[in-house]
Amino acid sequence: MSGTHLTRRTLLAGATAVALGATAGRAAATDAAAGIPTLWKEFRRTPLTHPQIPYIGRAGYRGGATRFPRRRVVADVADHGAVADGTTDCAPAINRAIAAAGRAGGGTVTIPPGTYRIDDVIRIGDSNVVLRGAGSGRTTLYATKNLTELIGVYGSRYGGDKSSWSWAGGLIWLAPSARWDSLTTAIRARAWPFEGWTGNRRDEWTTLTTVAPARQGSWTVTVADASALRPGRLVLLRLADGPAHTLLRHMAGGGPGPAAYVWDDKTKLTSYVPYEWPVRIARVHGRRVTLERPLPLDVRPEWDPRLTTHVPELTGSGVEGLTLEAAQTPQAPHLLDKGYNGVVLQCAYDCWVDDVTVRHVDNGFGLVAASACTLRRTRVAGRGSHHPYFCREGSHDNLVEDFTVEERTVPAPAGTQLHGINVEGLSSYNVWSRGDMRMGTFDSHRGLPFANVRTDITVNNDGRHGGDASAGPLFGARFTHWNIRVTNGRAGLMRIDGLAPYSATVGLNEVREFDQTDVPDFTGDLHSRLELYGTTDAVRPRNLHEAQRTLLR
Repeated sequence: MSGTHLTRRTLLAGATAVALGATAGRAAATDAAAGIPTLWKEFRRTPLTHPQIPYIGRAGYRGGATRFPRRRVVADVADHGAVADGTTDCAPAINRAIAAAGRAGGGTVTIPPGTYRIDDVIRIGDSNVVLRGAGSGRTTLYATKNLTELIGVYGSRYGGDKSSWSWAGGLIWLAPSARWDSLTTAIRARAWPFEGWTGNRRDEWTTLTTVAPARQGSWTVTVADASALRPGRLVLLRLADGPAHTLLRHMAGGGPGPAAYVWDDKTKLTSYVPYEWPVRIARVHGRRVTLERPLPLDVRPEWDPRLTTHVPELTGSGVEGLTLEAAQTPQAPHLLDKGYNGVVLQCAYDCWVDDVTVRHVDNGFGLVAASACTLRRTRVAGRGSHHPYFCREGSHDNLVEDFTVEERTVPAPAGTQLHGINVEGLSSYNVWSRGDMRMGTFDSHRGLPFANVRTDITVNNDGRHGGDASAGPLFGARFTHWNIRVTNGRAGLMRIDGLAPYSATVGLNEVREFDQTDVPDFTGDLHSRLELYGTTDAVRPRNLHEAQRTLLR
């Protein structure tokens, strides 16, 4: 080797490098044999900024609390006139008891065992109020009317003859009273509203302070003026977009694919912007503000970042231990639902639903502009539904765990659709964990949802995704499917390494394309990852949310 001088140190260094490489190779092989994906090792090193896997360890009520509060009992519906005979309309009595709990500053309203007929919406509009039955197998609310009958026809703000009851509203409806009143007043006036945190026209907010640039994953931000901020206050982080749609491109992971995508004609998608993210303030020190969750996105000057007010939130409220059964009617044609809907949380933060079943509903459990809420031990049963679960209108940081979608009890009528677990409308950092889906699909419903996780779920993948073309891409960046068991081997929306940018598919059994076959919205390299394909339950950790829950505590 002319011109090369091999010293003893050079030879030793080369031998060491070879040995280290062999050791690393053996370690990688050992990890793979143990079901530990490379992605998990990477994520543990950079949990707040990993390009494919989002940090969702604080999703749900009170940052993922495993227990809900046991508020003191302040009312029983029987004392307000409810009778468990299955024929007396008990909605007025139940709502009187709930209102009394609200006037008392909160507390639990109990419903003894039995079947209670309800001919109206059951509304929880005050914070810290819990409606508790004796258990989903013992207390039943039998709903005889739909939302079209009770409130009125609800058209779409985007035009056409669709019924917005196909994706909004519940026969048990948790929303701040003032917000519920404004929504229903607008619907009755046929002035179809926006449904989120800033009012029917998205103009019910004021600026608290502007925010200096910060990076995704940061827990603290620097503000121009902290005088209106205090620990415990819920604020909105508001990010606008510009003509070049750099915010939407950032949500999609950035790079050539999103840069080449045509955003301007996606009018439904662009109507979802600004992005509004509710978060509580944990600490204020001078102009440095610590948040209870890390930033979901970069904060850049071109997006006019600011902390703002919002409509007063519903917080600390829940529904527990009951079944809501709707009068059994045929499932309506697609997007023409009358509104036999289950339980909806709207403009709610740190609220929950536990041990609740809905049966014979058009739509099961809804998160509409709801954040930091937990749905636990919930079940959708009966004749089949359009959306068993829906998550939309900018809902973030929610946790749906130990959920079941039962097989339908009657055949699907012609012209209907089944979506499964839905997410859309810029909703982000939501988790579906430990699920048993005997029908349906993982319905990424366009509207650029991003950074959502589905983990430890068994699914008979027989549903279809929805979403108008004007709502834009099916997926933004950092979608993760982790330990998914597809019982019928259908690939659609399960294996997403060829569909979703900067995504991760880990621990999925072998699947194949048939029926609905989707194509990616973005061109070029998607920077997606696929690991442990052809296996299920071998992946470690088995449940991505559970593993993240303890990672940064």
